[in-house]
Amino acid sequence: MRRNSSLILLWLLLVLVSSAWAGGPWHAEKRNTSGWQYMTPDERVEHQRRMRSFDSYEACKTYQAEHHALMAERALREGVVLEPRANSGCEQLRRRGKWQ
Repeated sequence: MRRNSSLILLWLLLVLVSSAWAGGPWHAEKRNTSGWQYMTPDERVEHQRRMRSFDSYEACKTYQAEHHALMAERALREGVVLEPRANSGCEQLRRRGKWQ
């Protein structure tokens, strides 16, 4: 009985921690940022800061279009065609309630 209680407690703790982590702030990373591999570490930090700074979805999409064009240009210099991301950072931020 004691073992079952410990397992249930551990499971509840894992659920709470994973829920808190999933709702954390959006962050740029290679899975969600087009052209991540063509950015310097400083550019990655600045990109994340800018993505979090917008006060409207439209401003975010405007910046994102400019960013994607720049990353596509860098990729082409290396002979790579960037595939569009199915899930954009602006969409993720909007789903998290950043904008109405």
